[in-house]
Amino acid sequence: MKIAVIGSTNIDVVSYIDKIPAGGETRAAQNFHTAHGGKGANQAVAAAKLGADVLMVSAVGDDLFGKGALENFRQNKIDTSRVSVIEGVATGEATIIVEASGQNRILLYKGANDKLTPELLMQAADDLKKCGLIVLQLEIPLETVYAAIDFANENKIPVLLNPAPAVKNLSIDMACKCDFFVPNETELGILTDMPVGSREEIKSAAQSLLSKGLKNITVTMGSQGALWLADGAEEFIPARKVQAVDSTGAGDSFIGCFVEHYSRTGDVLESIKRASLYATLSVTRKGTQNSYVGVDEFEKFCVSL
Repeated sequence: MKIAVIGSTNIDVVSYIDKIPAGGETRAAQNFHTAHGGKGANQAVAAAKLGADVLMVSAVGDDLFGKGALENFRQNKIDTSRVSVIEGVATGEATIIVEASGQNRILLYKGANDKLTPELLMQAADDLKKCGLIVLQLEIPLETVYAAIDFANENKIPVLLNPAPAVKNLSIDMACKCDFFVPNETELGILTDMPVGSREEIKSAAQSLLSKGLKNITVTMGSQGALWLADGAEEFIPARKVQAVDSTGAGDSFIGCFVEHYSRTGDVLESIKRASLYATLSVTRKGTQNSYVGVDEFEKFCVSL
């Protein structure tokens, strides 16, 4: 089954520091690097590294970062035939600050990602119809996300929506058209305007979305694990305890692994369990896509637990 990832492509500019600077303060960083990123690209690369057949639908600028992003997709054996190069526009960029604890803070510039319009999306219609699953996030225009959901429904293609970064004006009606809805606890709190400080509060917030008509809801909770709720189903999947180095891109690695496993097996719960382990492994390494491993290394990690 081919998986279509419709979403963002960024260059990540990452600084590692001991403590976030106060206003007007300058602090020295302990390390620095640039890397390929963007939620869409991250999820596509994670799935592809695990063996999935991935079509990327995205937009990059006509700059060096855009050229590098295309080459990165090709090196990861991702179909780039529907990645558009937008003239006169910069590739999306994320400035990421990682504290010693592994906690990250991100400043995002959308760049070419904002040019991924519904019209540009529909140019990929014939290729999308050949896919068995569509994966979406919110780093591209909302109208494009909605167009993709409607297209998926019209063509009976399952769709997963990762509502990240969360926006309060996300249409619940459109979310109800998705087969899978995967927020983290912070995004869940923003979307529901409910407290999410404990597992019970997270469960209540997720149940409020189920009551509105959403289907499979998986809430990723970082070091706490993940919670899956569906009609007649409820499972808490605890996370393995590891020494976190960098949590950047962990949620994307979760989704990439989930869609790869689900596309092969159709088993939601087992796919969540695998995805939780894959995300756990990713936080033990620095970087986003750099922290994602292939099948062999992931299997060794699973066996070692």
